[in-house]
Amino acid sequence: MISTTKISKAFQTVVPSEFRKKYDIRPNDIIEWVDTKEGIKINIRKKITDEDIAGSLTGDFSYDSVKLKKMYNKGMDINKKNLKRKNNK
Repeated sequence: MISTTKISKAFQTVVPSEFRKKYDIRPNDIIEWVDTKEGIKINIRKKITDEDIAGSLTGDFSYDSVKLKKMYNKGMDINKKNLKRKNNK
């Protein structure tokens, strides 16, 4: 699928609707622009919710959802190393 968009004077553009629908791109998702030898590669990082974080963890852990969202948005792995056991606060 090929689609074109125009760059505005403010260097903004629109994600074409067919791509928004196909990849479920929503407000606050992040577009990563990656410079490669072949040209620009675009990655979409989905906005993460508290439910996404809580649903991906098993065990008796406490976590700071704001901290985990920031880590996720920076592309960091979210795993048990980043959490504390509830009885070890």
